[in-house]
Amino acid sequence: MKRAVVSSVVAGVLMAASAVGAQMLVPRHMLADSLPPMQLAESIPTRFGEWQEEQQGMSAVVNPSVEAELRKIYTQTLARTYVNRDGYRVMLSLAYGANQSDGLSMHYPEICYPAQGFEVTGNSNGVLNTPRGAIPVKRLQTNLAGQRFEPVTYWGTVGDKVAIGGINKKLVEMRYRLGGNIPDGLLFRVSSIDTDPARSFAVQERFVADLQQALPPATRLRFMGLN
Repeated sequence: MKRAVVSSVVAGVLMAASAVGAQMLVPRHMLADSLPPMQLAESIPTRFGEWQEEQQGMSAVVNPSVEAELRKIYTQTLARTYVNRDGYRVMLSLAYGANQSDGLSMHYPEICYPAQGFEVTGNSNGVLNTPRGAIPVKRLQTNLAGQRFEPVTYWGTVGDKVAIGGINKKLVEMRYRLGGNIPDGLLFRVSSIDTDPARSFAVQERFVADLQQALPPATRLRFMGLN
């Protein structure tokens, strides 16, 4: 009888200690609090390389329900259209969240494009080559009612690490959490209205490379995971 009581007490103590230990391991420090404030509009120049912002450019269709959901997830968003000297347009979309936790995860284009009526006809992993290194990316081929063809290149960052896909993102988040930090996150997307995906992806790669050269090192690291 005494042995049973002792076993119960020991088990209770171990459970309490485990609960306390688990609470101690829960990260409480927001990584964004120790970094310069993120200001998307000020961080991205309106003119760089062969590109300049087009004030009345094309934009992605935005479903109000999707837009409301994005406001819950992200702290800031930025959407601009840039045009080069040949008249080719690239749409840039950035979405930043100061808290990348399980309850506030990225809203990927594979989800938001179909929610706006687009069909995703191609979805592949790729590598975007830049002067400062390669960026792992996702490339999508989408169309709206067979009329608007919009190839998309995107990636996400968690802290200053590029993370593609849910599993990779969780692993990066875990590394930050083990260090006691709740990381921030950013979704970086470029797209074009073009019926030729190969041409569109090539121009998007040049666009990102040009933008990269115009960014200061700290911004480049947070946006692209590259120094």
